[in-house]
Amino acid sequence: MSRDLKYTRNIGIAAHIDAGKTTTTERILYYAGVNHKLGETHEGSATTDWMAQEQERGITITSAAVTVFWNYRGNKYNVNIIDTPGHVDFTVEVNRSLRVLDGLVFLFSAVDGVEPQSETNWRLADNYKVPRIGFVNKMDRSGADFLAVVKQVKEMLGSEAVPLQLPIGAEDNFKGVVDLINNRGIVWNEEDKGMTFTEVPIPDDMLDDVAQWREKLLESVASYDESLMEKFFDDPNSITEREVLDALRKAVLDNSIVPMVCGSSFKNKGVQTMLDFVMELLPSPMDQEAVKGTNPRTEEEISRKPDVKEPFAALAFKIATDPFVGRLCFIRVYSGNLEAGSYVYNSRSDNKERISRIFQMHANKQNPIPNIGAGDIGAVVGFKDIKTGDTLCDEKNPIVLESMVFPEPVIGLAIEPKTQADVDKLGVALGKLAEEDPTFRVQSDEETGQTVISGMGELHLDILIDRLRREFKVEVNQGAPQVAYKESITGTTQHREVYKKQTGGRGKFADIQIVVSPVDADWDVAKSPLQFVNEIVGGAIPKEYIPSVQKGFEGSLANGVLAGYPLSSMKVRLIDGSFHAVDSDSLSFEIAARTAFREAVPKCRPVLMEPIMKIEVLTPEENMGDVMGDLNRRRGQLQGIDTRAGSQVIKALVPLSEMFGYVTQLRTITSGRATSTMEFDHYAEAPKNVQEEVIAKAKGKVNA
Repeated sequence: MSRDLKYTRNIGIAAHIDAGKTTTTERILYYAGVNHKLGETHEGSATTDWMAQEQERGITITSAAVTVFWNYRGNKYNVNIIDTPGHVDFTVEVNRSLRVLDGLVFLFSAVDGVEPQSETNWRLADNYKVPRIGFVNKMDRSGADFLAVVKQVKEMLGSEAVPLQLPIGAEDNFKGVVDLINNRGIVWNEEDKGMTFTEVPIPDDMLDDVAQWREKLLESVASYDESLMEKFFDDPNSITEREVLDALRKAVLDNSIVPMVCGSSFKNKGVQTMLDFVMELLPSPMDQEAVKGTNPRTEEEISRKPDVKEPFAALAFKIATDPFVGRLCFIRVYSGNLEAGSYVYNSRSDNKERISRIFQMHANKQNPIPNIGAGDIGAVVGFKDIKTGDTLCDEKNPIVLESMVFPEPVIGLAIEPKTQADVDKLGVALGKLAEEDPTFRVQSDEETGQTVISGMGELHLDILIDRLRREFKVEVNQGAPQVAYKESITGTTQHREVYKKQTGGRGKFADIQIVVSPVDADWDVAKSPLQFVNEIVGGAIPKEYIPSVQKGFEGSLANGVLAGYPLSSMKVRLIDGSFHAVDSDSLSFEIAARTAFREAVPKCRPVLMEPIMKIEVLTPEENMGDVMGDLNRRRGQLQGIDTRAGSQVIKALVPLSEMFGYVTQLRTITSGRATSTMEFDHYAEAPKNVQEEVIAKAKGKVNA
């Protein structure tokens, strides 16, 4: 079935934790006729929060995909919605959702405004250049202030935020809005839960404000679209609703304007109007430029237009395990068409995969569909080996779409199975979880025989262990959380390594001379931690052995010389060396490189690096002193203090190793009135005493 792509919208809902994303999604499902009963997060009955942990904790963990239909101006729109988590430990879920979406509804709480996680997610959306609409929710709460939030979006997020509405009443009296585009008042009707609205005259006390903000709206639109500029100067009232909307749409697609609307999802106000604006202003797959990728066989850049006639290309952005259909892979199709029962080519594994069935998703229920075409989002099953970020395409026309880059985990936890029966199940379960979540890593510590799992934060690991218990019925004992330290070098050294071994037959021989130093300032460590420079001239070492030298150093980076933590980066210049015509081989040069690493790195003044977290604490004024004193004791560096909605906001940078159990301590100090959010910021050199302690512990563990 081919649909007109003009009427498709792939949107996400993103925000800080507790701004009401899931409640808003529930309202959308209700108004679109998918649900006949309103699900509530606080009752644990929300559709997209279908995991047991999500219902208990009242937070969203995985981004759920839902498809709904929405009628707007006589057309039926097909809307794929992804409800993303707000909690900082799950930023990866937001990251991978933004990669495949065309537009975003960004929620803000009318009371709290721009919060730390809003900033993180906004920056991610800027990275992927996703056009967005701002929806200020919770207008019915005390302290709600729509225009203050608009101002914060301008100042803190540096965006051209333009209100399309002004609220009529606020807090308990919030009942409707003035639509600035049409210059009319609307009040949502209570009897049909806000499905319809009644037009009302603009309240007298708002006339001046409305005139002022309407003029600002027309000015923003006219300054974007020059053809409206003359009309604006001659007679602003001659600009029609259609002209305003068309110019606004262009400006939104170009990320020049962020339209702001308001409402209260919980009280069923404003969600429908916001949805109408999604259809009117946010892009369809047709509005996106052709997606770019590379041809894996020739390395040249190629592109695919959003058209079913083009060769098939899709990006796998999430793998999930479903109890009924097994492993599901969520895909965004950029071009072409995929039929159920056909084969696709995975350009990472260089294998063909059979796709037995295709589903349109509704949170954790599936509706089977015969095919999926360009511009759509759906889920496929039947594959053997697909990972997050893989490109699925047509074997005759291969393409690799830009994959996603995921942050390194900062916190680890040692676990061991409780019984022999759990041992076998644990491996399978961890494998499945690691497949679903690219920021979750599993390693075996050979010296202690323990399994170490690492992730983005305490909550992240807590939920993963909870899932082991519930979904996979595996019981584990867990150790104390551990910090993922790294090692780094600060000095330069030159070293010569000669590797000789004489056995009965052929010997082994390799001779390399290297200079080890920190990487250059412009080197991209994310792509490769090792900057390897080959300066051999005149064939002192034959070309075929050079990759082995590089491989030896790359393999050594995983275990540093101080305490066995990974080395974050280093530069190796291979300046000279020699070989033996008979005894030299690739393995000899690799061994020489590994030995050289062990010998040279200790002379480069190695240091231990620790993860530094950015923390924001929202506290009542009277607890400020205690909270700051506590952060100082944790080696915190104060970054600034603001006031937000009558509370004090303390921003600081604190080493992760000092932050275990912080939430409990904060509750104690402030009698439960303060809240905090924390996210990874950067790695920094640990103080001498901390380094000595960590190194002694690592050495003790090995010697014990």
